[in-house]
Amino acid sequence: MSVAALLDLLCCPVCGLGFTDEVTGVRCARGHHFDLARQGYHNLLQGRPPRNADTPEMVAARERFLGGGWYRPVAEALVEGAEAGLRAAGRPTGSAATTLLESGAGTGYYVAALLEGLGGRGLALDISTAAARRAARAHPRLGVVVADVWHRLPLVDGRVDVVASVFAPRNPAEFARVLRDQGVLAVVTPLPEHLQEVRAALDLLDVEQDKQQRLADSLAGLFAPQRETQVRYPVSWPAPVVTDLVAMGPNAFHLSPAEVGGLVARLPDPVEATVAVSVSTWVRTPEPATPC
Repeated sequence: MSVAALLDLLCCPVCGLGFTDEVTGVRCARGHHFDLARQGYHNLLQGRPPRNADTPEMVAARERFLGGGWYRPVAEALVEGAEAGLRAAGRPTGSAATTLLESGAGTGYYVAALLEGLGGRGLALDISTAAARRAARAHPRLGVVVADVWHRLPLVDGRVDVVASVFAPRNPAEFARVLRDQGVLAVVTPLPEHLQEVRAALDLLDVEQDKQQRLADSLAGLFAPQRETQVRYPVSWPAPVVTDLVAMGPNAFHLSPAEVGGLVARLPDPVEATVAVSVSTWVRTPEPATPC
């Protein structure tokens, strides 16, 4: 998507002013310029990406894994939850005016599903330039920005209808700021039994037992719970799929490709496992009125 279609959403991460479109990128009124990468994304990150940004190898593994459709039921539940959240808030769905944002979007797989299901235009935000390069090809109505979710997002206040966060870090205050009143936050988090067979066999990072309560606590005061759907289904994965599963996630920062291959080789082929996630939607609560 051309940046011109998203300029009303974006603001300069240095001074907060809006952008004008230029051939080589975007520029604010104070002269801060950010280049348009030849792959079609804008890098609004100040400084270098941190060391925990997804690498090209991790992004390639995620693209192969998601391209196999293994998490399609999760994407479908995400779309259904976001649509239900918009309807409950009295906002139209299927409108060209609907604005969607996925924070920590990776390859853009989930926001592309939202665009197909809800219509409108979308923005994918990720801290990894490798992920941004891939997400720029994910959907014709999707724009892509490199930015850090732990800092102020380079977006203006109150213009987004749906924010999605799928297995990704969350910044509730910033999500609330960029959402409209009654805007919807859709969150996908793993349940304790998610892929427990693989995690136990390979001694991978565990899922906290109180993860859902911690999510609710972090959103309290900013968002009201709207609905939750738990998605569970068995899978039977050949070894290359399990290799990509491990290589695309945080365990890849601690294991070399050879180590991942050696671990997976110890498992039976195919690997039987259980996908178990929570898809929850939350409605942005109105800000209290300021006394005169």
